[in-house]
Amino acid sequence: MSTYPPTLCGLASFTASLRAALPAGTAGGVVRLVESPAGPLPAGVVGELVADSAAGCRNAAALLNRYEVAIVQHEYGVYGGEDGDDVLRVLAMLSVPAVVVLHTVLTEPTAHQRAVLNEVLAAATAVVTMSETARRRLVTGYEVPAGRVHVIPHGAPDSVALLPVPHRNPRWSRQRQVLTWGLLGPGKGIEWGIEAMAVLGDLRPAPRYVVAGRTHPKVLARQGEHYRDFLASRAESLGVRDRVRFDSRYLDAGSLRRLVADTDVVLLPYDSREQVTSGVLIEAVTSRTPVVATRFPHAVELLSGGAGVLVDHQDPVSIAAAVRLVLTDSAVASGIAAAAGFAARTLGWASVAREYCRLVANLARTPAPVVA
Repeated sequence: MSTYPPTLCGLASFTASLRAALPAGTAGGVVRLVESPAGPLPAGVVGELVADSAAGCRNAAALLNRYEVAIVQHEYGVYGGEDGDDVLRVLAMLSVPAVVVLHTVLTEPTAHQRAVLNEVLAAATAVVTMSETARRRLVTGYEVPAGRVHVIPHGAPDSVALLPVPHRNPRWSRQRQVLTWGLLGPGKGIEWGIEAMAVLGDLRPAPRYVVAGRTHPKVLARQGEHYRDFLASRAESLGVRDRVRFDSRYLDAGSLRRLVADTDVVLLPYDSREQVTSGVLIEAVTSRTPVVATRFPHAVELLSGGAGVLVDHQDPVSIAAAVRLVLTDSAVASGIAAAAGFAARTLGWASVAREYCRLVANLARTPAPVVA
């Protein structure tokens, strides 16, 4: 149960990729989360849960109960009700084991957010986080036995994750490229990357900054293109508009791979200090392209071993210094690529899918939780 393509969001992409990587005959069907009825069901979707629909919750549970296990993706914002508490209605009606995959674990939730997640945890047969940081945060801050929580990383395309570390020769005659990709919206920190480009104007040739991705559908519905327009205006005012390119397409996997292959640095200047899961970070690391990222929790965990460079939040000078280091020191860039190659060994979707299969196979030996 999750958002699912053609919905454009990280959760939908995650679910589609995981499902595609499961062994033939084991993927089952998808109950797709939507805000309103969306017409004919996409391939693989057996039903839809429309937000704020009690009848929809009953139908979703009935559909999930046809299978041996329910894998429930959890984000507060994708379910109906206050803080997505409609998910509790579905979980309460399940008669099959439930694996709940947490995409967000807050350190300072509201009282209601904490209550919702604690009830989700109580109803789950097993809980998956995608980083050790998230697991520690969950066990210390919420009501869940440590033995019920499992760490299975976010996956990346195997065609990228299983490749040997590429040999990257500096090509000083061409313009170097810095890339940020993903659905666009406030909090991505793109403005700090643009300001860093102004600091790097002395490099010859000065690097180009590519910002690739559509505006997030929910942001677009509420605010239109206000954030993208703000970024373009900021680039103009700093005199770097000719070195900042916005690509507003939603890139397919092949187009994204080609874009990353032409990139010298992936920049993740996120404002969040809470983010414990980032699919873009995983894909960047597995591409072996040097990553510069702010110190959000998932980046600290994944990059501290040398697979990237960590910088301070909202600090264009720190960002510029890290990008400069990678662009001008080939030994540093090669060392990052080697460390990323080591980290990538277990991050392909096939490896991740095997971990889910092992977890599901072990559920029969796990006592079912008592749901009040």
